[in-house]
Amino acid sequence: MPVLPDFPWDLLVPHAERARAHRDGIVDLSVGTPVDPSPPAVRAALEAASDSPGYPPTAGTAALRHAVVEWFARRRGVRTLTEAGVLPTIGSKELVASLPSMLGLGPGDTVVHPATAYPTYDVGARLAGATPVGCDDPAALVDADDSVRLVWLNSPSNPTGEVLGVDALAAVVAAARRAQARHGHQVVVASDECYAELAWQAPWTGTGVPSLLDPRVAGDDLAGLLAVYSLSKQSNLAGYRAAFTAGDPSLVAALLEVRKHAGLMVPGPVQAAMLLALADDEHVAAQRRRYSHRRTVLRDALEQAGYVVDGSAAGLYLWVRPAAPQDPWATVADLAGLGILVAPGVFYGDDVHVRVALTATDDQVAHAAARLVGA
Repeated sequence: MPVLPDFPWDLLVPHAERARAHRDGIVDLSVGTPVDPSPPAVRAALEAASDSPGYPPTAGTAALRHAVVEWFARRRGVRTLTEAGVLPTIGSKELVASLPSMLGLGPGDTVVHPATAYPTYDVGARLAGATPVGCDDPAALVDADDSVRLVWLNSPSNPTGEVLGVDALAAVVAAARRAQARHGHQVVVASDECYAELAWQAPWTGTGVPSLLDPRVAGDDLAGLLAVYSLSKQSNLAGYRAAFTAGDPSLVAALLEVRKHAGLMVPGPVQAAMLLALADDEHVAAQRRRYSHRRTVLRDALEQAGYVVDGSAAGLYLWVRPAAPQDPWATVADLAGLGILVAPGVFYGDDVHVRVALTATDDQVAHAAARLVGA
């Protein structure tokens, strides 16, 4: 069995108990799980497709693959994607954790991920027996190290909210293609873009968050490229496990073959619900407005309480540190004393910040803000 780190959320239990003991109860801003209702029309689509006695297609229905292609064109400016380059997944986390294994990586192979990052990139490499390396300049590392076989990008970032622009994305793609020309082995670049619809600061509020598959990044060639997207955040469908990867048709075909053998298929009713969610931009805009309001309330209160919000240009979190430096666990404890539970930056490879999620109801966010300002 691979040696895995402790599951980070187990370490929060004592702080959760302390926050829960607050006289007015806990406001949980740690995990980032959606709390608002799933869109009624999406629920209706799920129910209408609930008579589903047969196995669903692992590749996804033709209608779903077409809807993903249309969504990428409409929302992300991607015109080169084809239906052969689309594959639904059971949420995005399972793909992140399994991609190195499905690509056949193992000992001697390196998987690069952001230095401050969602921990599953590291875990996925370990599960495959490959070596995970955190790095903030992946293009330079790919140029220098011929053992790199997979590069994970995450834009907007969980937890920092950083957005990679067209030039930064294109630099990694160019490095991967140089590496393949140099040693003959494909370097896959995979971009986790699950928060792309949640941009808060210029220029991303005007231009949108660029995708790895954007023609300005990849040109007309998607070889070696995969974008990963989930409907959990934009559509409040975390419980549906509704996601997909898209890009290089040959990579998608290879993943599909493995997934058919493993029985990894998105349920038919969920595929039907995804169709509706992908076609409807209005509910996404409404949810973005909810998060924008909560973000403003929390950010103002944190800053009034003496905290500093760094980055956080996009995504579902505020990346927060106290004005006077201290260990992130001390900050977690301070906030737990106010009944507010947050995640320490050490979960993501950072020893300064805490991550504050926007996923609480308006009332809960108001309570958290009042506690911060009144502390």
